[in-house]
Amino acid sequence: MNFDLTYLLQIAPLLLKGAVVTVQATVLGTLLAAVLGLLLAILNRSRLRIVRYATTAVVLFIRNTPLLIQLFFLFYILPQFGIALPTYLTGVIALGIHYAAYMSEVYRAGITAVPRGQWEAAHALNMPRALVWRRIILPQALPPIIPPLGNYAIAMFKDTPVLATIGILEMLGVALAEANRSYRYYEPLTMVGILFLIFSLFSAVAVRLLEKRYAAR
Repeated sequence: MNFDLTYLLQIAPLLLKGAVVTVQATVLGTLLAAVLGLLLAILNRSRLRIVRYATTAVVLFIRNTPLLIQLFFLFYILPQFGIALPTYLTGVIALGIHYAAYMSEVYRAGITAVPRGQWEAAHALNMPRALVWRRIILPQALPPIIPPLGNYAIAMFKDTPVLATIGILEMLGVALAEANRSYRYYEPLTMVGILFLIFSLFSAVAVRLLEKRYAAR
């Protein structure tokens, strides 16, 4: 099959619309993962042993099961229990929960790196635990781990094609829909690969700049 540049230019607007959906899902999924990951990291340092064990079990379960299975569970199983979510929201939640487990380990490393003297000084001042987290621990723990969190955001972006399996028309979903209509797979899939490469490279450069910035500090 010959590569038809004219046909590629015709379908480019459709693929770019799919790219917008992909980027939106990545941004929303990253925000959700960042918040849930931080919550899991904090719960993992709870004084209650049962909370720590339960949090560890949840993180291990999510990290050791495929994203696709988690997505199918949310999309196909939850409605049987009366929890029917919009398709797009289901995809974002699946991405967020899956990567929250990975980000929680990054947060844990950042929190562990805070010198123990900081905790002891806050305890000596009789500061409330919530205030200690907000004013002392997190301001020191978060800046160094921003680059690793960015790497997981890039990984999430490259995992968004799984959303096509539940009918979300992101880049791959749009490309497959067009290919099924025209029976031409060469051009749309090539274009999707190029778009993923471009976005990933720009994101990688941004993460590298963050690494240099915080390494200098």
